[in-house]
Formats: sequence, C-alpha cells, structure tokens
Amino acid sequence: MATAMTGHDNECPSRLRGLHPQQLACLHTSTSLESKNWERKNLKVYPPQGLDDDRRPAEVHHSRRQIKYSKDKMWYLAKMIRGMSIDEAIAQLSFNDKKGAKIMKEVLEEAQEMAVKNHNVEYKSNLYVAESFSSKGMYLKRIRYHARGRFGIMDKVNCHYFVKLVEGSPPKIEEKTSFDQAKEYVQNLKNRKIIHSL
Repeated sequence: MATAMTGHDNECPSRLRGLHPQQLACLHTSTSLESKNWERKNLKVYPPQGLDDDRRPAEVHHSRRQIKYSKDKMWYLAKMIRGMSIDEAIAQLSFNDKKGAKIMKEVLEEAQEMAVKNHNVEYKSNLYVAESFSSKGMYLKRIRYHARGRFGIMDKVNCHYFVKLVEGSPPKIEEKTSFDQAKEYVQNLKNRKIIHSL
C-alpha cells in the first residue's frame, strides 16, 4: 500500500498528494489539472525586429475551461466562426440561441479586451479568429435510476473552449470546385504513372 502511494505521489500534482489511491483512480486525467499551456503562449517573447521588417501581427490566446456543455455541440459553433473577423463572429454568435454561443461570445469579448490592454492592438475591430476549437473536459459518471430496481450510467459532461485571435484582416480562402479537385487527381495519377514507368 505504501509503495503504491509513493508511485502516485510522483505522478500527481502537489495539491493531490494526500489522497488515497482509490480516490486518485476516480480522477479524470485526460487533461492535466494544472496545465495552462494555451495561455502560456501569450507570454512568448520574440526577438526585436529590424527597421525594414514588416510589423509582426499580435496574437492573443484565450480559453475557458470546464464549461458545463457538450464538446460536440460546442465544436459546430467553434467551426462556424473560424476564419471570421471578430465583429462578424460576435454578430453571428449573438443571433444564435444556443447556450454554447453565449459562452463563446463572452470568451471572444474577453480576448478582444486582452488584445487591446495587454498586446498593443490599436483597434479592437482589427482582429480575426485564427483558431477556434473545443476539447473534452471532466466527465463524471453518475447513476440513472430505472424501474424495477435497475439502473444505468449517465455522464455529466464538461468541455474546454480555446480561441486564438490574430491582428489584421482574415486571409481569403481559395474555394476549390469539384472540377479543380478532379483535375488535381488526374494530374497526380499521371505523375505516378510517369514515375513508375521510369
């Protein structure tokens, strides 16, 4: 028993060291409880630029963790605003009735304020959503009671939401038609045939 505890002591964060091994086994470990790597990207320091270099656009990383909402429902909203300007993304989310849209709107507004206050962004509208995605948070298993003494297992789900804002106007996306894709596919086949014949 003592050896098992010391093994857990090395792997767990300092605030969890006094717990019993059975209590530790119930903890969710897919995301580290103390990791804040997404926000740490804001602290990155770049070397000074030369006089002739183009100005490096500011980047703001922001997140909200343990949101009581499904990661799959959040993913659709996160994908919808990816690549939009900040004003357009906030407008789209404000007209959406879903719970996740309200949360994402709050996160975007917080990130926008951070950009102006901490990251030397002159105009708060001069930002676009470069990255926007959700991930799995803590899942708690609970009993769902059925008739005749039976029961089932249900999940109390949580998710994390991550966003990255970049200064400037959003890049234009080149839309490929099915004809363009077919041409590329045929060209790849021709290239393979030429290589195999050599």
